[in-house]
Amino acid sequence: MIGTSLQAIDDSVEERTESRARFDRSITEGKSWVVGVGTAVPPNSYSQQEILDIFGVEDARVRSVFLNSAIERRFLHLPPERPDGGRSAETQGELLRKHRVNGIEMGARALQECLKQAGADLDDVRYLACVTTTGFLTPGFSALLIKELGLREDTSRIDVVGMGCNAGLNALNAVASWSAAHPGELAVMLCVEACSAAYVFDGTMRTSVVNSLFGDGAAAVALMTGDDGRVARSGPALLKFSSHIIPDAVGAMRYDWDDDHGKFSFYLDRDVPYVVGANAETVVRRLLDGTPLGPSDIEHWVVHSGGKKVIDSVMVNLGLTRYDVRHTTEVLRDYGNLSSGSFLFSYERLAGSGVTRPGEYGVFMTMGPGSTIETALVRY
Repeated sequence: MIGTSLQAIDDSVEERTESRARFDRSITEGKSWVVGVGTAVPPNSYSQQEILDIFGVEDARVRSVFLNSAIERRFLHLPPERPDGGRSAETQGELLRKHRVNGIEMGARALQECLKQAGADLDDVRYLACVTTTGFLTPGFSALLIKELGLREDTSRIDVVGMGCNAGLNALNAVASWSAAHPGELAVMLCVEACSAAYVFDGTMRTSVVNSLFGDGAAAVALMTGDDGRVARSGPALLKFSSHIIPDAVGAMRYDWDDDHGKFSFYLDRDVPYVVGANAETVVRRLLDGTPLGPSDIEHWVVHSGGKKVIDSVMVNLGLTRYDVRHTTEVLRDYGNLSSGSFLFSYERLAGSGVTRPGEYGVFMTMGPGSTIETALVRY
C-alpha cells in the first residue's frame, strides 16, 4: 500500500514536471518581448525635510506624514520662488502648462534612452502609447512628442489619460497586443507624470498626504514580437495580463475638481493600502490560473511603489519578503510614487542588477483608481 502511494506521488510529480516543461516550451510563441527601457526625471531633487522647510510647514501632524513616508528624496518641478523666498501659488492654467512643458521634456529623454538601450532609432518606432494622469492635453503627448522628436508621421498612436497609477499595465496590455499583431515592428509605451503639476498647498491633511508622496518622472518601454535583426531580446516576454477592479472602493483614489481652490486635486483614502492588499492574492491567482505555475514559482516581483503602507500590505497578503520587493522600496525611497511609470523604474533596476536568468518567471503589479489592481506574467 505504501509503495503504491509513493508511486502515485512520483507519477504526480512527473506529470507536473512534464506539464511545466510543455508550458515553458510553448508559452512565449507569438508573444511580445521587452527590448528596452528608459527613464527620466527633473534636474532638481529635494529631501522631505527640504520640502518642509521650503514651504514653512510647522504642523506636527503634517511633518510626521512627510518624515515617516520611507521616502528620502523626490524629483520635482516646484513653484517659482518669490523675492521673499516663499513659493508662488500656481493657477490651474500654470499647472497645466507645467505638465505639458515638463512632460514633453521628460518624455522625450525617457523615450530616447529606451531606444538607445534597444539599439533602435526614432524612425523604428511604429506605435506610440502615451500614459498620463497629472494633466489634460489636446492634442496629447503622443502627437506632441511625434512633433518634438521628429517621429514618422505615419506612427500609430494612442493616449491613455486619467486611469491613474495602474495605467502603465493597462496600456502595456494594449501595446503588447499591437506588437503581437505586427511582428518585427517596434512599439513603445511612455508614461509621463508631472505630479507636481497636480499639487494643491493648503496645509490640510488631505493635500499633505498627496504632497508627501508623489514625484515627477517619465518612463518608456519598447516591445517587439519576433526579431528582424534591428534589436535583440534584452528583457522578458509578456505572457498574460489580469485585472481586478473593486467597485466598492471606486472613490478611494481620485483626481477631481476642488471648488475651494479652483484646481484639480488628488485624493487618497486612508484605507487604500488595506483594500489593495486584501485583493492582491485574488488577482495573482487569476493571473496564474491555467498555467502550471504557483506563487512560489515567481522569482521576480515588480510592484508599483504606491507608498510604504501599500507595499507592506501587498507583501503580507502575498507572502513576499523584503528582498522580493527591494527594487520597489528603493524606487519609493529615491523617487517617491511616480504614478503610472513607477513599475518601470523598478523594472529598470531589476534589469540592471543582472540577477534574472532565462526561463525564470516574474510578475508586474500596479494599483490605482477604480480601485484596480493590474498584473502581468512575464518570462525571462
